[in-house]
Amino acid sequence: MGDTGDTRPVYQRIADDLRRQIDEGTLVVGARIPSRSELKRSYEASDQTVDRAVRVLKSAGYAEGQFGRGVFVTDRAPVGTLLRSTGAVDSPFAARIAAMGRETGAAVVWEATSTTAQATERVACRLGVEPEARVMCTQYEYLADRRPVQLATSWEPLEITEGTDVVFPERGPYARRGVRGRLAAIGIRVVRAVELVGARPATSPEAESLGCSPGQCVTAVERTHYDEDGRAVETSDIVVRADRWRLEYGITFTG
Repeated sequence: MGDTGDTRPVYQRIADDLRRQIDEGTLVVGARIPSRSELKRSYEASDQTVDRAVRVLKSAGYAEGQFGRGVFVTDRAPVGTLLRSTGAVDSPFAARIAAMGRETGAAVVWEATSTTAQATERVACRLGVEPEARVMCTQYEYLADRRPVQLATSWEPLEITEGTDVVFPERGPYARRGVRGRLAAIGIRVVRAVELVGARPATSPEAESLGCSPGQCVTAVERTHYDEDGRAVETSDIVVRADRWRLEYGITFTG
């Protein structure tokens, strides 16, 4: 490339050019990205420079590698919306999924594993307990129409639930009733939840579960449920792919 006025690093120019071709539809979903040798020739670049450009493209969710075949343009259109509302923020997996172009929600399934653990400083701070206090930690993998949608990890203080029928969120007579429904069974009234929404790069395990590249942007939600005395009774981390799912918040005005 003979553009000596462009001060961007060569790898960035390659990545930006490929992104532009994808955004403009020159390279369509499913199309093969030019090979390393083709990119080297077109940009007069080294193997390392071309490989770095392709890594940038993958990390941004524009492309994915297929073993033995090459690198291909991925579908980045949003799959749908996760509705967050007073009735939907009941538990790490209780979000109504509205698939784009449909009026009904997608078929939802999830898997969960619960183990006792000690609260880290971050979790302890959110729950208002001492670091290393015993908690029930539940990890969820949440799918809609068999597509990975959401990951969540929930922590509940065992000082509240131990010895009761609700100690395991996904087992027992009150399984899968959500935080409010389960804790109501032992006389605890959950009255509000607070959510903090941010964005960060996906970790390698998250990327593998969600079907994206490590480092790709995910939406991360920290949510904490409180009882009528203001005590935190559950906190959770929720992760969704930022390029495939949007969060919709319903706001109700009173008075």
